[in-house]
Amino acid sequence: MNIPAVVNAYFEADRGNDAEAIARAFATDAVLEDEGTRHQGVGAIRAWWLAAKAKYRHVAEPIEMSRTGDEIAVRARVSGEFPNSPITLEFLFTVEGDKIVGLTIR
Repeated sequence: MNIPAVVNAYFEADRGNDAEAIARAFATDAVLEDEGTRHQGVGAIRAWWLAAKAKYRHVAEPIEMSRTGDEIAVRARVSGEFPNSPITLEFLFTVEGDKIVGLTIR
């Protein structure tokens, strides 16, 4: 799978429990949507990630990717401390240059 560098950096940081690397992957004013909640800005995204890691202790492993322009869809197997683990989620990234400007997880 040929995942773009910034998207790969997101999954590597997630796997390595590296909040600072997660934050570096996003543009300053990036928007993330997960579980029906919108988080805008690097600080809010970092706080969301830290809270999710503490609550679910999850790991996401990419299994499939497709790309249309600046939009990258990654299906990932997510396992952790939550009902029905593991599950497959879709991560919809919007990338500009070398930064993630948008991410929707569903």
